[in-house]
Amino acid sequence: MAALIAGATGLVGSELARHWTGPGDLVLLLRQAGKAPAGPRLRPLQVDFTALPALPQAEEAFCCLGTTIKQAGSQAAFRAVDFDAVLAFARAARAAGVRRFGVVSSLGADSRSGSFYSRVKGEAEAALSELGFDSLAIARPSLLAGDRAALGQTARAGERLALALALPLGRLLPAAWRPIQASHVARALLRAVREGRPGRRVLGSAEMQSLGAP
Repeated sequence: MAALIAGATGLVGSELARHWTGPGDLVLLLRQAGKAPAGPRLRPLQVDFTALPALPQAEEAFCCLGTTIKQAGSQAAFRAVDFDAVLAFARAARAAGVRRFGVVSSLGADSRSGSFYSRVKGEAEAALSELGFDSLAIARPSLLAGDRAALGQTARAGERLALALALPLGRLLPAAWRPIQASHVARALLRAVREGRPGRRVLGSAEMQSLGAP
């Protein structure tokens, strides 16, 4: 049976698609099918996240959708991606038979946070928890490291500066705050969803450093 992924053109999503070995195909839900990663088990499907069609039957799904307020242009546009589109995909996946769901959230996600970004991430996590998945894996990475240029994405100035300051410190930083490679997050989420522990499981950066190791 197929698995589903939304957000396969981003840092984590592209790594997850790259590491996909089955069983079954990985159906990539994309706004623009021409940007799909290529692979023998990867099947692109162009969709509108504001009006998703019935999705192929699947047992697993991965949500790697996400933007920033600066990229989105406003708080409302950010919420449309990081809450509305995430929940729309999760509901459509549930309707398609998905029992195990993995999502990339963020360090500090909290529905009661004073930070708009962290609050929306926390609200999305809470809403996902109510959808009835047998297993829900939530990845909360710290600062993501990866090659955005290779994906045709503009480097984020704040992210670039933070990485330049944090990476040289390496293991001097606590594992929970240390920058983490997108490939580690992708492998950790794949393994956690495949393991399928009942209920909700939150993966912090410290755990993903080891769980997502090659």
